[in-house]
Amino acid sequence: MANIPQKVADRITAGIKKFKPVLMAAKDHDANEADTVRIITDMLFEIFGYDKYTEITSEKCIRGTYCDLAIKIGEVTQSLIEAKAISLELKEGFVKQAVDYAANAPEGIDWVLLTNGIIWRVYRVLFSKPIDHELVVEINFLSLDHRKLTDVEALSLFLISKESWAKSALNDYYDQRQALSRFSIGAVLLTEPVLGVIKRELKRISPDVKIDIDQIREVLEQEVIKREVVECDKAKVAAKKIARAANKVMKDKTEKDAVVDTVSQTPPPPSIPPGAASISISPAA
Repeated sequence: MANIPQKVADRITAGIKKFKPVLMAAKDHDANEADTVRIITDMLFEIFGYDKYTEITSEKCIRGTYCDLAIKIGEVTQSLIEAKAISLELKEGFVKQAVDYAANAPEGIDWVLLTNGIIWRVYRVLFSKPIDHELVVEINFLSLDHRKLTDVEALSLFLISKESWAKSALNDYYDQRQALSRFSIGAVLLTEPVLGVIKRELKRISPDVKIDIDQIREVLEQEVIKREVVECDKAKVAAKKIARAANKVMKDKTEKDAVVDTVSQTPPPPSIPPGAASISISPAA
């Protein structure tokens, strides 16, 4: 199951088999929020591996208000959970409330879960101005088949589990998504080195045609890449990140070259002619 520890995979499989009928029954009789929270707590314990008494709490107070649930491992609050009644549609306003809680927590909490027991959504809190959030994982429990989980489904379930925090799996997964986002790839395509490669390849196709990098950039921006990929706020963030990375590489190279130059310019120690007597200086008595 998608490079997931066998113990965790077995627990997830057994949990899906057990809780799918529980969730369907709760939905059929329209369980209220309090009853749904009890089911969610049991799922966090039996499927995702959290200790019910020490790692799942409803006592997390933020600015005088208690969130529905929080996951706390050791002294670190890993995520806040906003729970809704099982038949309630999960609206954008619900996650905003949880994100506000996370942003206002003294320690600043990076992750928020929104769930009604059936749908589980994991959001990354973005500490920008204004505070924002991004959906990273979404799971529909009633669509899962414990006998035939896809790799994507298995990974999504693992990312919510207790074991993933020790491996920083959720952070790594988010970073990978960011690196492979259309905004990052769009920003990379518009960098000077990539434009230079495109120019070289185009010259191979049409050696007698005059082509410059500005023309290539214009075609990419206006005809190849979608406007939203290069003009929205996420595109600007991606472009800045890539520029910072390029500047760091250039700075490191400059510093390395400076060290090499210094070493190469240092005169060698004077050589002692063959047969010359060595002189030792003893400390004064």
